[in-house]
Amino acid sequence: MAQKVFEEIPVDASPQYCLDVITNFEDYPSWASDIKEVEVLRRDSEGRGNLVSFRAAAIGRSISYTLEYFYADDPLRCAWQLTEGELLKILSGKYEFEPEGDGGKTLVKYGLAVDLEVPLMSFVKRRLESRLLNAALTDFRNRVESQADQIAG
Repeated sequence: MAQKVFEEIPVDASPQYCLDVITNFEDYPSWASDIKEVEVLRRDSEGRGNLVSFRAAAIGRSISYTLEYFYADDPLRCAWQLTEGELLKILSGKYEFEPEGDGGKTLVKYGLAVDLEVPLMSFVKRRLESRLLNAALTDFRNRVESQADQIAG
């Protein structure tokens, strides 16, 4: 059964800037702690990556997986689903970037469903979930806010 998580965090940057960072896939290895390599295999008509291959550290080893990305009519959302991958049965999720206040801040909404091909003890699954959330939210916020500070400064 897939583990599902949903989290929200405030980020001190505009929604568009958040979306720009999350769709700059080639830059992930510089800020997402477990991502080692990324290759955009296909782009949509607007130049956004919509088939992306990753190599990441997971469960004491390196795994590879490919995600297909979907962009909503609302330009401040993106979602993905697994097309192939080692150890993974399900890996799907979404980001939504909602303006907060006067537009200089964003509420980031993140959802993820993951299921592995191999059974794991519940504490190992919780640890994996925690690492995924850390990269998806904490590492992401740190990257966005540090880059936004550099641009503003």
